[in-house]
Amino acid sequence: MHGTIFAGRERHLPELQPGDPLALIPDPPGQEEPDVWVHLASGEPLGHLPSEIGAWLAPWLLGGGGATAEVVRASGPEVPSWRRLLLEVRCR
Repeated sequence: MHGTIFAGRERHLPELQPGDPLALIPDPPGQEEPDVWVHLASGEPLGHLPSEIGAWLAPWLLGGGGATAEVVRASGPEVPSWRRLLLEVRCR
């Protein structure tokens, strides 16, 4: 996941546990390179999925497809920022 180090988002990582559900929210339609944002159940944003995933997942979600995400592992500052939060995303 990308973007966890901006706007203090990394402060949420210590509270995450494996299996915690996360919300996937696509950019609005019409974005040139759409992202899919990852939010806590409370609505707080954590970051976004890599663009290689957002490029196909955002249109899928906007077109009525469903997907769920859950925490696999949350790490601290000893791990590079793009590897601190590992998710499992399932399309349905």
